[in-house]
Amino acid sequence: MVNSSTKSIIQKEHIQNIISKFNFDKTQLLGILREIQNNFRFIPEDSFDWIADELDISPVMIKGVVSFYHFLSMDHRGEFTIYLNTSATSEMQGCHDVMRAFEDEVGIKFGSTSLDKKIGLYTTSCIGMCDQEPAALINDFVFTQLTPSKVKLIVDSLKQGVSLATLITQFGDGHNADQEIKAEVKNNIQMKGKVFFTDYIPGQSLRMAMELGSLDVIEEIKKSGLRGRGGAGFSTAQKWGFCRATESDTRYIICNADEGEPGTFKDRVLLTELPQLIFEGMTIAGYAVEAKEGLLYLRGEYAYLKSYLEKILDSMRLAGLLGKRILGSRFSFDISIKLGAGAYICGEESALIESAEGKRGQPRNRPPFPVTSGYLHKPTVVNNPETFSCAAKIILNGSSWFKKMGTDASSGVKLLSVSGDCERPGIYEVEWGVTVQDILNLCGAKEVLAVQVGGPSGICLSEKQFQRKLCYSDLATGGAFTVFSKKRDLFSILHNHMDFFVNESCGFCVPCRAGNKLLLEQLEKIMIGNGSMKDLEEIKSLGAMVKTASRCGLGQTSPNPLLTSIDNFSDYFKSKVRDSLDFNSQFDLDFAVRESCIVAKRNINLEKN
Repeated sequence: MVNSSTKSIIQKEHIQNIISKFNFDKTQLLGILREIQNNFRFIPEDSFDWIADELDISPVMIKGVVSFYHFLSMDHRGEFTIYLNTSATSEMQGCHDVMRAFEDEVGIKFGSTSLDKKIGLYTTSCIGMCDQEPAALINDFVFTQLTPSKVKLIVDSLKQGVSLATLITQFGDGHNADQEIKAEVKNNIQMKGKVFFTDYIPGQSLRMAMELGSLDVIEEIKKSGLRGRGGAGFSTAQKWGFCRATESDTRYIICNADEGEPGTFKDRVLLTELPQLIFEGMTIAGYAVEAKEGLLYLRGEYAYLKSYLEKILDSMRLAGLLGKRILGSRFSFDISIKLGAGAYICGEESALIESAEGKRGQPRNRPPFPVTSGYLHKPTVVNNPETFSCAAKIILNGSSWFKKMGTDASSGVKLLSVSGDCERPGIYEVEWGVTVQDILNLCGAKEVLAVQVGGPSGICLSEKQFQRKLCYSDLATGGAFTVFSKKRDLFSILHNHMDFFVNESCGFCVPCRAGNKLLLEQLEKIMIGNGSMKDLEEIKSLGAMVKTASRCGLGQTSPNPLLTSIDNFSDYFKSKVRDSLDFNSQFDLDFAVRESCIVAKRNINLEKN
């Protein structure tokens, strides 16, 4: 039997080998911690001092990083760690039945690990599979469309020592069946357009860009009217131009592939089917701004794609499309992959940069903006996979080709992630300017109560607003389009969304950390029948304060589910609250004296509690 001292020495040697694998680079801290977690199924507290010595950083900083990310833990998460998605779409598809099945089969509750350390059951907010729910991650393997019977098969197999890979018996379509992926994930590409998923020859766009010249590339992107496809809609050409104009010996290109907004999964499909196009767009951006290095920040939930993407990068290097002297020129540019560890806030570009540097993913104060002081405080362009893909196709086909699609103010096309109560969930490529009703018709949605455009941080629309258009002048969106039928409870959906924001707040600023919690409590008060008209006014007031005073985009948009629902479903809310503004629902006498009555063995009406 190995004693504790010997075990510690073995652990230390193993962890030192992991650190050396990452070249003792402190910006690789997140990757180091992920690998330690994968090897030991937790981060040993002893390792903080060992890592600190090797990377010349403080143990406190390391502990802070571990405590920040959902997929890192100082407690054992089990030989097999199961993360079940509990987003609103997952709940709609039977998540709670699946959850009970896991608990019954494993014999523990969610949020804990079995005594034998074999299986851990944990929840997570969204894993990018909203079109094939309920879904779960088990040691980075993706399991979709779960049922109680499928859960029983999975748990029985894990207890018997069957490998996870053998449990994937059917592969998804397209490159999901690739040797480096082998996932049961489906692409569900329901509607193709003129930009994505068309014929594409790797390298052709990059060659044309290098014939144009770097400044002409930016000018062509400017003439196309391309705006960032992450939701904010900032001019892509302006961002590239600002970065290039900033004096520096080094610049970076970062692809933000951390689509953590519940209901969004279009970047997952792009990464699976069109990685060369994304990487080529990044390389064109690097050429345009005179950068030599690019990073793909891949959300932790998409770890199953990492080896496949690395293979694609290797093939591009062999083809002379990446690395030194690209296409025989003097231009050199290469791309590496940084993997997240489960934090929604890292979708915000400055938080992503902090995370890519190996730190907690907390947003930076702005200004300065990343284009002047970004990764390692060098000028940095941050765009998402859809934007880089569009840029590559614009250079290939010309700005006028792109400009003909969409509207005058919103040129081109948009990829939508459609999920929820519809017959055909999946990916839709549409031109800007289509109406909400157009999308509902395409996806086969009927008896619709509400549509959430842009995910929980977007807008909740009622039926009377279904003629509104998807475009930057009306409904700008990062791509999530979630349908809720009239059989759904609006309050249950809102509770899920607000609970998500409470859990995902980085905690740095009080308006977001405390304000979202208070908004959730106000909603819960209304849900149990103790709300008044005054509570609706307080939600509006508090929500406005959270939006105004929060430090980053999370807090600035987190009240949206409640605020837009109160506006767009005013009759529904009014029917659920008391009319009197003087109604005081804060104090519940029965609940207040409940514990004392139990101790004194006195009768009390406990039904309502």
